[in-house]
Amino acid sequence: MNFLRNTFAVLVGLAVALLLITLGIRANPRWVTFEDFAPFERWESFLKSVEHDEGFFGFLLLFTGIGSVVGGVATAIIVKYGKVAYAILIGFVLLFLAMLDIIIFPYHPTFYKICIFLTFFPFSWIGGKIVEVIYERKKKRLLSDKMNRNHTSK
Repeated sequence: MNFLRNTFAVLVGLAVALLLITLGIRANPRWVTFEDFAPFERWESFLKSVEHDEGFFGFLLLFTGIGSVVGGVATAIIVKYGKVAYAILIGFVLLFLAMLDIIIFPYHPTFYKICIFLTFFPFSWIGGKIVEVIYERKKKRLLSDKMNRNHTSK
């Protein structure tokens, strides 16, 4: 049962991250040169249209970081054990997809190619740590409340 839960968690985390990245791409009306909700069906022609717009790639880096954090949080909330590890898995999958994008399509600026390594993995780790810290605090508070109830009932 944990396998299905964890697989579902990873898929949800990826979907959330990709949705946020898509929303980031749609943030500036100048960048919307496509008819669909997401530009991924015509990605090559889309990248050609924004090839010299460094602001787009900087904004894309920002939203890949935000998407990684929120995707990592979504995954870590759903999985039962290894919250940070599964959140990091989201970062690795997204980094793998980004590396394929960079290898297949030569329209990315150099700063984007370098900085992409600094966004997916660390930001997904942050998302997992956020959930882990919240769960640990909640566990400590519940344990403290239980100890206080046992102490006052004696």
